[in-house]
Amino acid sequence: MNEFRHFINGEYVASLNGKTFENRSPVDNSLIGLVHEAGREEVDAAVRSAKRALRGPWGKYTQAQRIALLNKVADRINERFDEFLAAECRDTGKPRSLASHIDIPRGAANFKAFSETLANHPTESFRLDTPDGKGAMNVGHRTPKGVIAVISPWNLPLLLMTWKVGPALACGNTVVVKPSEETPATTTLLGEVMNECGVPAGVFNVVHGFGPDSAGEFLTTHPLVDAITFTGETRTGEIIMKAAACGLRNVSLECGGKNPGIVFADADLEKAVEGTMRSAFANCGQVCLGTERVYVERPVYDRFLARMKEEVAKLKLGRPEDAAANFGPLVSLEHREKVAYYYNLAREEGATVEIGGGIPDMGDAQLNQGAWIEPTIWTGLPDTARVVNEEIFGPCCHIRPFDSEDEVIALANNTNYGLAAAIWTENTSRAVRVAEQIEAGIVWVNSWFLRDLRTAFGGAKQSGIGREGGVHGLEFYTELKNICIKL
Repeated sequence: MNEFRHFINGEYVASLNGKTFENRSPVDNSLIGLVHEAGREEVDAAVRSAKRALRGPWGKYTQAQRIALLNKVADRINERFDEFLAAECRDTGKPRSLASHIDIPRGAANFKAFSETLANHPTESFRLDTPDGKGAMNVGHRTPKGVIAVISPWNLPLLLMTWKVGPALACGNTVVVKPSEETPATTTLLGEVMNECGVPAGVFNVVHGFGPDSAGEFLTTHPLVDAITFTGETRTGEIIMKAAACGLRNVSLECGGKNPGIVFADADLEKAVEGTMRSAFANCGQVCLGTERVYVERPVYDRFLARMKEEVAKLKLGRPEDAAANFGPLVSLEHREKVAYYYNLAREEGATVEIGGGIPDMGDAQLNQGAWIEPTIWTGLPDTARVVNEEIFGPCCHIRPFDSEDEVIALANNTNYGLAAAIWTENTSRAVRVAEQIEAGIVWVNSWFLRDLRTAFGGAKQSGIGREGGVHGLEFYTELKNICIKL
């Protein structure tokens, strides 16, 4: 049986309190292994190990040395690609075809992309006139923030963890990672890679557990943690922000979303259908940037809806190793309960279920124990419906017609969230005009999930605080010091 231990100071260690919890497959609910739950002792040991590493060899590395080492980590992940792929698919249940093209290669690439971007960013300098006429020079100098607590989610476990760990280490920080309790495998496996590549002990640490009264709380409240970066639910982000207030620690929060997709009548319909299918149903709808609200201009509404239904009907549910499968289960039975609740609520609120809407019979007694759910399209709900306003995080969307540009902008912005949006139109002027008025951190035009890692990423309103990505990560992962030199 697999055991997922903490990775502290370069070694795998068990919990002193002896607590473990089960890691079960979302495919058939079979037992994958036991995960050690960290107590205060393990979290404290991990944080102190990270603090020592800052003052040890890692703190003396040059930027070039860090870049070379992180490139080596990326290469080693790719060398062990099949191991990471198998671990990710066991934890998430997602099709191997998806994880092999997105999760693992992009997770590895984060180390190279961020180390190279940050290495080539200059700091500021200013010449200051002084009364004696000799002047002074002010030079910006960036130093590592310190120990970074990384709280990573379960939907893209490796990719979203390395999205944070990559720039943190590139900037010279050390990290303590708490992966989701649902998906501990690839983060744990990364500890082996760090050792194989010669990353000094204490630079990368992993503690497992839950949130309240467990590893999450113990980590975010630890006084030696200098900053916290988190991806997950808004209410958890609020709790973390309160914890960070004690000691005035920096936070970077990417939280929930209820993202709109807007299809204008002049859009390339097939591109819009293909893009919206991915944004609503990829990864079983478990993507923070996914689309749950779709607004279609009335002249093409019926055609768009019909094509979406046709494409949803083609989705094939199956095990990760099934080459024909392109749709996996939800991450857990617990999460399926949440999504199924909204499926039932949609009916109560008066939705027309165009396709899906329930829990499928997988035709196999073992598979029927898994967290499967049908991809679903609704129509006919009022704009006040809870299903239209609350984040579901499942494979579902509500499609509604609109008649004018002003109307759809108001509809798209009628949410407490502001993470992402997608606009489909062949009119460039309209695309820019509408995109500028959408209240979201990222707006795609005629695309979805197209990410340039040099650009700013983050949410507006209740979707988050702060920006990461490219040089914007410098603002979070470093302290900018001004050195004033009197000439």
